[in-house]
Amino acid sequence: MDRFDEYSARLTEAGLTVSAHEPMSRHTTFRIGGEVRLLAVPHNVEQVVFALNAARELEVPVYPLGNGSNLLCSDEPLELCALCLLGGLDTLELMEGNRIHCGAGVTLAKLAAFALNHGLTGLEFASGIPGTLGGGAVMNAGAYGGELKDVLIETSYVTPEGETGTLCGEAQGFGYRTSAFAKGNKIITGGVLQLAPGDPEAIRARMNELNQKRRDKQPLEYPSAGSTFKRPVGGFAAALIDQCGLKGFTVGGAQVSPKHAGFVVNVGGATCADVLSLTDQIHDIVLEKTGIPLELEIKKLFP
Repeated sequence: MDRFDEYSARLTEAGLTVSAHEPMSRHTTFRIGGEVRLLAVPHNVEQVVFALNAARELEVPVYPLGNGSNLLCSDEPLELCALCLLGGLDTLELMEGNRIHCGAGVTLAKLAAFALNHGLTGLEFASGIPGTLGGGAVMNAGAYGGELKDVLIETSYVTPEGETGTLCGEAQGFGYRTSAFAKGNKIITGGVLQLAPGDPEAIRARMNELNQKRRDKQPLEYPSAGSTFKRPVGGFAAALIDQCGLKGFTVGGAQVSPKHAGFVVNVGGATCADVLSLTDQIHDIVLEKTGIPLELEIKKLFP
């Protein structure tokens, strides 16, 4: 029995849901990625702690995974365990003072709907973001003028050593598409959001308005990882890519969306290599023509 088999047996005994040789293409919104040796779903924080302690003891690499909505995975097999919080850490609890406690595996759409159902405003911007609270907190997800930093007042985590902790307020280190968790040395398990009372009809109308904007402007009909590049200083990535005539530019199954140049989409059978080749060429062409370097917003998971 190798270390991964031993790890799988321990996790299963502890109550986690475990699968072996799981294709990451099933767990990313890009629908791209080779197999991971193990994929495990913890159902509470105690199981996360157990998984990290056992991983350290058996020297098994662990990668925290949410909805995979901002992730590009290697085509090659990955000798690691993807610790998938989606569907596991899914608690939602209304607290006093117009606050919500949310598990890291809850999607932002479900969280926004929960807020709406309780007449709380402040999360309308998040209703169309495909990620989870955990992944969203790592990158301070935002849209249409709102960001998680505006409402997320407390974030709970577990360290690789299995120690639990909480960061509050400014200690969360939120910035543009970054946070104190961006270095990946802590796994977020949940958070507390401070919202405000609002009119449910007005909240619903704003969500519908923003989601219609998404449908009108974004290529939601194709798999993607959302915005491919970060917003550069003094400009917008999509505008620069469009300016360089790259809408529709294609490598293999990966394409710059003709609908929105800020999105690289999987038009069918795209590989990680296709996406990397395409984004490298986009970077080089935009730099040559405008002098502005673009930085990937998508996270990469490679061997």
